[in-house]
Amino acid sequence: MTYALLAQDPTPAPAGGKQPENPLGPFGNPLFLPAMILLFFLVVILPNMRRQKREQQQTLSNIKRGMKVVTTSGIIGTIVTVKETEDEVTLRSEDAKLKVLKSSIARVLGQDETESK
Repeated sequence: MTYALLAQDPTPAPAGGKQPENPLGPFGNPLFLPAMILLFFLVVILPNMRRQKREQQQTLSNIKRGMKVVTTSGIIGTIVTVKETEDEVTLRSEDAKLKVLKSSIARVLGQDETESK
């Protein structure tokens, strides 16, 4: 029975000369799926990326002495000094002092009360 369906002639065109409408509608267009992916990216993902970047810049501009931070490499420490002109921060972690770039700070954990005084 499947063979009979595949072997049939296509339906004849109407006598008026008009082509039959696409049964899939706009989904039959090969550019529909890429256009929807682009629209999703522009509406959902791009504004979220901009918001995260703005929040990160605001966090980095507000860091000061005594804040506990986590770097992108996973080092947890307390800020000892902040050099605004050189984009450099000195962290104290246990017995070590580290100089890192501000851009390597992933997030702020809070304020260390002993260091801020």
